[in-house]
Amino acid sequence: MPSFDIVSKVDPQTLENAINTVKKEIQNRYDFKDTKGSVELDKKNNLVQISTENDMRLRQIEDIILTKIVKQNIDATALDFSKDHYPSGPMVKKEVKVRAGIDKEDGKKIVKMIKDSKIKVTPAIMDDQVRVTGKNIDDLQAVIALLRRAELGIPLQFINMKS
Repeated sequence: MPSFDIVSKVDPQTLENAINTVKKEIQNRYDFKDTKGSVELDKKNNLVQISTENDMRLRQIEDIILTKIVKQNIDATALDFSKDHYPSGPMVKKEVKVRAGIDKEDGKKIVKMIKDSKIKVTPAIMDDQVRVTGKNIDDLQAVIALLRRAELGIPLQFINMKS
């Protein structure tokens, strides 16, 4: 039976390269001259930690991060900017979560969307991924096209296509 897996992950090396280019740009930009802003990647916890002096610079750093990760071909929805910033002494800090894996709720949305489309395939949630099996490769490709058109708010990759 043909099958494929739906996953949501970011290549850690590509993300690290993007964060390093962000750091270089912050060092070289005139409007960040003589500031104490920093951007760090916490690989263990999948976080990008931003610290700077005020809200305006924080927003600028967020824009730089988005620009650089998109240039590295990482989906912009891979970063979760929804968490609010917090003051820490004279600095403003923010932790941006890097989305890795499909959580249960998003997995249920994907399965429901596939079942509602009436395509003759069988989706199954497996930990942090969704496996789709079917009798026909064309049906699997129809599911991929359906999910690419859908606005789920998470980056999806389609891997392990087996026929």
